[in-house]
Amino acid sequence: MTMRRLLAIPLVAWALGFIWFTVALPQPLSLSQTDAIVVPTGSGGRIQRGLEMLQTGAAQQMLVTGVDASVQPDEFVAEFEVPQRVMDCCVTLGFSALDTRGNARETAQWLEERDYNSLRLVTADWHMRRAALELQDQLPANVSVIYDAVRSQASFATLFVEYHKFLAVWILQVLG
Repeated sequence: MTMRRLLAIPLVAWALGFIWFTVALPQPLSLSQTDAIVVPTGSGGRIQRGLEMLQTGAAQQMLVTGVDASVQPDEFVAEFEVPQRVMDCCVTLGFSALDTRGNARETAQWLEERDYNSLRLVTADWHMRRAALELQDQLPANVSVIYDAVRSQASFATLFVEYHKFLAVWILQVLG
């Protein structure tokens, strides 16, 4: 086999992987019951979807992970029109995560404190695969996770960057 062909193999694998990543984005999930809902902050629609699922009885509790330290609970209530009774009983704002890996650590700690066995991860379709990988790395094997993607209109640049972040996490987990 020539050197050119050897070099072409990883390039073709990369290109096919990128096509798969962009064409087969995760989809929203129908209503199903879990102990908790976890929503990493970020692109639009995530928190609204999590709140919708919470208020329709899909879970008992919801963690919004990666909330900026300057956000006050009453600001959150006002921005997302959360009924105060729902906020008081069922929504936790997590302030310790700064990135997707931090979201996974914050989620694992939150779940452990509550002894939950199942969760619904709600994030953008383009972010779901990496968020799921990071979460799987932090959670014990007995916790089941369902993936509820929020549809987006991600740009080519967003998909391109996210694909490479996903690959980096995946490779580190395979090697680690």
